[in-house]
Formats: sequence, structure tokens, C-alpha cells
Amino acid sequence: MSEQSVASIITSDENASLLTNHQLADKTLIIFDWDGTLMDSIGLIVESMHVAGQAHGFQTTDKAVQDIIGLSLMNGIEILYPQASESQKLAIQQSYAEYYIANSHSTPLFAPIEDMLQTLQQQGKKLAVATGKKRKGLDRVLDASESHHYFVMTRCADEAGSKPDPQMLIDILNYTQKQISDAVFIGDSIYDIQMATQLGMTSIAVDYGTASNAELAAQQPTYQVDTPEALAKLLCG
Repeated sequence: MSEQSVASIITSDENASLLTNHQLADKTLIIFDWDGTLMDSIGLIVESMHVAGQAHGFQTTDKAVQDIIGLSLMNGIEILYPQASESQKLAIQQSYAEYYIANSHSTPLFAPIEDMLQTLQQQGKKLAVATGKKRKGLDRVLDASESHHYFVMTRCADEAGSKPDPQMLIDILNYTQKQISDAVFIGDSIYDIQMATQLGMTSIAVDYGTASNAELAAQQPTYQVDTPEALAKLLCG
């Protein structure tokens, strides 16, 4: 792995004590975002939003859709289509859900992810998910990917607020009885890194999802990786 693959970016001060606080080997709680981090679903999300918007007379761009991934679905729709009425936004949300569900069989976990989850579990790590998906949507993809058993807790935007509100991370910490210093959060959007930063939690930005390397680097994650393979190597040692 090159130095560019894993950038050890310390968010404030590069002194020894801060480096110690961010040692991944010491982390006992690994919290993941879902879309674009564990599951290769960004393309379907973009396609679904185009289909939903166009069905109700609205247009957007791929980049605009990518920029709202990580937020709750309705928050994203409000940003993409501010001119839509409340009833139109609800209709877009329904059309999006129908198209996404009908085509979600085409969104696998990234190739090395399941092996990585198995290894982390064998190492005694507690694994969790904090996602902008609704509960019904997350449960559906957990069932489809047969991955429920890896996670001690999952938290969704309709249960704890939309990212970058850190409430879902707080809920996971409380449930697992872990401290912020025990945990690391991994995600592919700027909202993921902002959420972790608000708590002072160690973060890993992944460049293979929705946001670009530069967009994520601007958020000053603790670590940054460019491939799922690099993430697995960083976390598993």
C-alpha cells in the first residue's frame, strides 16, 4: 500500500499523545457507514434519484445526487429539489424507494468487505453501522447481504437524525458501553467525517464511494484510504 493509500492525517495536533489516541489497534468498536463504504450502491442511488425526480418533472445531475448521499433521503430531496411542493417531495421519496427496492439485487458488498468483517469479528472487535438509510431500507439490505450477524448494533437516520448530527454515534456508544476513544468511524461522505469530528472520534475516510479524495481530505479525517482493500489492510493489520 502506498503512502497515498493511507494518509495518517491527524485532525489537530501531531503530538505523541494524540497519535496514541488514534491507534487503530487499540480500537474495540468499529462503526461503519453503509452505502459507498461497505456496499457498492452509489450507482444505484444516483440512478434511482434521477428516475424518481424525472417521474415528477424534476431534473438534477449525478454530482448533485452524490453530494447529498449520507444525508437522510428526505433531507437530500429537499436539497436537490427545493422548488418542489411538500406533496411532490413525498412522491419523489416514494418513487425513489420503489425503484431502489426493485433493483437492489444489483448492489453487492465490495469484494473484500465480508472477509474484513469476519477477521475483525474474530479479533474480538465490536462492529456497528451508522447510516443515512431508513430502518426498513437498512434491514432489507442486511437481509439481502446476509450480514446482520456481524453487527452488535445498527442506527439509522429515522431513529437518530440525519448526518452530520452525531446522535447515532452517541447511541451506539451508549449501547455498547464504549468511550469515544474506543471507537473509529468509517465513511465515504463529508457528512460522515463531520459527524465523527464533532465527537472527536477517530475517523477513516474512504475515497471509493461518493466524495472525492480532495473533498474528503478537506474534512481532515484521521486516516484516508483509496480502495476497499486498503481499508481492510488498515483495519485488520
